[in-house]
Amino acid sequence: MKRLLYTLVLVPLMMVSQTNESLVIENVMLTVKPEKIAEFEAGIAAHNKKFHATGPFGARVYNIDNGKNAGKYMLIMGPLPWSALDGRPASKEHAEDNNNNVNQYLESEVEVNYMKMHPDLSNFSKDFEINKVSVFMVDIKRFKDMDFMEKVVKKVVKMYKEKMPDQIYGLYTNEMPNMDGMDFAWVDFFDSYSWMAKDDTFMQDFEDVHGAGSFQQFMKDVEATTDGDKGEIWSLRKDLSGPDAKVIALERQ
Repeated sequence: MKRLLYTLVLVPLMMVSQTNESLVIENVMLTVKPEKIAEFEAGIAAHNKKFHATGPFGARVYNIDNGKNAGKYMLIMGPLPWSALDGRPASKEHAEDNNNNVNQYLESEVEVNYMKMHPDLSNFSKDFEINKVSVFMVDIKRFKDMDFMEKVVKKVVKMYKEKMPDQIYGLYTNEMPNMDGMDFAWVDFFDSYSWMAKDDTFMQDFEDVHGAGSFQQFMKDVEATTDGDKGEIWSLRKDLSGPDAKVIALERQ
């Protein structure tokens, strides 16, 4: 177990140190043929356990629980540097297994995004186990990326650090041009739906940190830099995933 732990922690870090690259997450949204769900789940579970069980190519699968994508699956591989993708599993055995046991049960609609991690703005200060995630996605106006990060995101990060220091969250930006409103994602990790029922004190907390009246200016900055947002809840499917639910904080720094 100790050897496995060292592998999980050190392999991604060694790859980053060798390339000096930022880490990315590969997000693949899958739509399964309704009559083939059982076959798909059996196939992808076996495939991930065999080919994507550990290390930077480890793949976790989530159910999307709400919104227009409810009922679809999100497969996430990484974190890993771009250069590592050149060495992703690509053997004949892998391709045949993927085609025979996964792809044949999918609809033609597949969406892939590469999301860059921002560990300096995120909070992975402790090891934790993934259960559910709240994914808040933002459509950033053209040429407003820097303003959005400075005037909106960093102010929310400061508020989180002072008001919710124990909340685990990750910040990600899309590495590729995106026309579907997924330029930026704020991901909160939580264990129980009771987390969703907590009172919304965002405005009060924001003004406690940034001063009375600051929230009004914040809303103006949001309006000036974004074209909209949406939120989804994803639930981890441990039974379909390669790695277990454990996330080592050091791996995300």
